[in-house]
Amino acid sequence: MIVPSPAPERRSPRDRTREEVYALIRGSHGMSRSALSTLTGLSSSTVGHAVARLISEGRVVEADLSPMGPGTGSGRRAALLTAVPGPARVAAIDFGHQHFRVAVGDEAAQVIDELYVRQPVDESPPAGLDAAAAAIQELCDRHGITDLAGVAVGVPGTVERATGIIRMTTILSNWSGMSPGLEVERRLGVPALVDNDATLGALGERHQGAGQHHEDFLYVKASHGVGAALVLSGEPYRGGTGFAGAIGHTHIEGRPELCRCGSRGCLEAVVSVPSVMEQISHTRPQSDDEDEMDLASLTDSVSTRVLNEAGRVLGQALADFINLVNPTALVIGGELGSSGPAFIGGVRSSVNRFAQSPLASACVVLPAQLGTRAELVGALVLAGTLVAPGS
Repeated sequence: MIVPSPAPERRSPRDRTREEVYALIRGSHGMSRSALSTLTGLSSSTVGHAVARLISEGRVVEADLSPMGPGTGSGRRAALLTAVPGPARVAAIDFGHQHFRVAVGDEAAQVIDELYVRQPVDESPPAGLDAAAAAIQELCDRHGITDLAGVAVGVPGTVERATGIIRMTTILSNWSGMSPGLEVERRLGVPALVDNDATLGALGERHQGAGQHHEDFLYVKASHGVGAALVLSGEPYRGGTGFAGAIGHTHIEGRPELCRCGSRGCLEAVVSVPSVMEQISHTRPQSDDEDEMDLASLTDSVSTRVLNEAGRVLGQALADFINLVNPTALVIGGELGSSGPAFIGGVRSSVNRFAQSPLASACVVLPAQLGTRAELVGALVLAGTLVAPGS
């Protein structure tokens, strides 16, 4: 049985300072003492005392890992501090339209085990939530996990930032008005957070994938729908109400494809797994089940052309964004992002053509390093924020 973790105890000012320093280290990919002083405004001696205590407690390790600066290379490297994962365990749920993934992991978002389940989640949210909670319980039982610090839930739709409620009328209509976080809390009895799946994909790639070396990038999930998440100065930007990145219904001029929202020519009606597979299936009538077909395995000329053209459409839609925000990377996730060089090359071609030259050349186009698991890893990263300091 899963039981909730105990509430954190009251701490002294010195303890709070140490936990503030630890939280910054844990949320980074390695941080120097000088960077900690800059971020916290604390003196170098105060930071030093906090770091020394954290090292003695075995919660932080220090190593000379920072890159050499420009010049002769004879300067001293700054030592980087990294957090050691504690015993706390967290869980994650990534809901798709026709499937879900669940995982249990440690507070550093390292996966211990995971499950993939095909289920028509859109049709019955309560059944999907029940099945996901049962799958997490199965993983906990399998690994002897008796308590969880928290769970994070990703959904393919807009989530109101203040309430955690899904706000939509045409997409995930059966989920509209629901609070998946509260629903999961009721089923598992532990704290839960909910966020848009593309935002979690960006979080996963930022921490463990292609976004690790980029402070400002756009993550695009190109799957059965199209969603995006902007990372600015290393942190996801959710917008004033939490709806930033809803690009799936951007209008593509001159396209007749009917979208599930009722309009024609929406980006996700043109660039999505169903749309691409419908085109490809005309030359593969014996393989008309899109769930059984691996896009990355389709290397024939027709499939390559279809994927490349879909990438070009997406790249053109993103070019104005590049002109506006000046990101250093576009990270393309979802099944289409993992489909191979034809799709990514198409995105790159349109970026070069339609974005302003200096901005286009400063922006690399990359497939998601975590592939279709980026959202699951990002959910574990988010769940890690629920771990009580010092637990």
